[in-house]
Amino acid sequence: MNKGEVRLVSLTKRFGDFVAVDAIDLEIPPGGFFSLLGPSGCGKTTTLRMIGGFEQPTSGQVLLDGLDMAGTPPSKRPVNTVFQSYALFPHLRVFDNVAFGLRRQRVGRAEIRRRVGEVLELVQLGALARRKPGQLSGGQQQRVALARALVVKPAVLLLDEPLGALDAKLRRELQVELKQLQTQVGITFAYVTHDQEEALTMSDRIAVLNRGRVEQASSPRDLYEEPANAFVADFLGVSNLMEATVLGPSGAGVEVRLGDGVSVEAQRGELSTRGPTKVVIRPERIQVEAAGATGPNRIAGMVTNVVYLGSGLQLTIHLAFGRTVTALVANTDEDTAGAWTPGTPVTCHLPSTALRVLANTEVSAPAPEAGRVGGSEPATHVP
Repeated sequence: MNKGEVRLVSLTKRFGDFVAVDAIDLEIPPGGFFSLLGPSGCGKTTTLRMIGGFEQPTSGQVLLDGLDMAGTPPSKRPVNTVFQSYALFPHLRVFDNVAFGLRRQRVGRAEIRRRVGEVLELVQLGALARRKPGQLSGGQQQRVALARALVVKPAVLLLDEPLGALDAKLRRELQVELKQLQTQVGITFAYVTHDQEEALTMSDRIAVLNRGRVEQASSPRDLYEEPANAFVADFLGVSNLMEATVLGPSGAGVEVRLGDGVSVEAQRGELSTRGPTKVVIRPERIQVEAAGATGPNRIAGMVTNVVYLGSGLQLTIHLAFGRTVTALVANTDEDTAGAWTPGTPVTCHLPSTALRVLANTEVSAPAPEAGRVGGSEPATHVP
């Protein structure tokens, strides 16, 4: 077994009558970047805290490299945690903040200098070792927190929304850096976020949580292209969810009625479903054509709103059968922006290979926050 494997077996956590984590089974492979994604209150932070030992499960197991961690305190687990709050010591230099865990382990001075120097270079802070946290930017402080967690060489690094306090541009930059860093060090990263773009950008695998349960755990591509249900489709990225009725086989897929007199063919998803359900199509897969265009899976509509995104246009289109969809049109030349205006009649082509039939389940609303579920908290353990 490779070092850094995490297995959660029927893991449950209750706060009084509130079930924060509801008997989840999950495998976090060693050496990868795994994200727990979901809305506030879904149980992702509570799950992370149970892996780290800051919360004890009501029932179930947390297995780290095959060993049950029940009763093992955070300081004795082969894990380390980076919180959104950073929890740096303001009176200590960067070098001493990073060296803190090694000194607690009674590592020799020469070894401390070597390892701290290496990890500071890894996070691009080698020249700032003598500064104090108050003299650093938010991004630099985040790197110090990462360096302090990595220097003790944990098998698993837990990250609880560590980029949440940063501005949007810096967050995007650090997302790329963080993934590159994980690849370099080869440590298992378990990352909590409510930001879909963040999870898609960095993760090898993502578990989508809702009401304390895992709705789907898969690769970013499969979650986006092959959502298991309406909740995942609606939560991960922008999607067009439409009420529909599956009538039966048609061509290479099934015939789907979207409204009175409007039927299309869908070739993706749960094609064995019959009767009322939902179908989904991503905005970038809708092809906006000139009014009057004919052919299979084409529906007349009218543009009601246009948002300029730089790289393209986001069109809101009211379809003939009464539903509204969002479509993305690439900005290919200087005339693109003027081609679509509110009131423009169009034809929407919904390709059968892009229409996905979902399992006939209801979309659940996120659970309300309770106690410490779903939010970031200050560190209670410093390595």
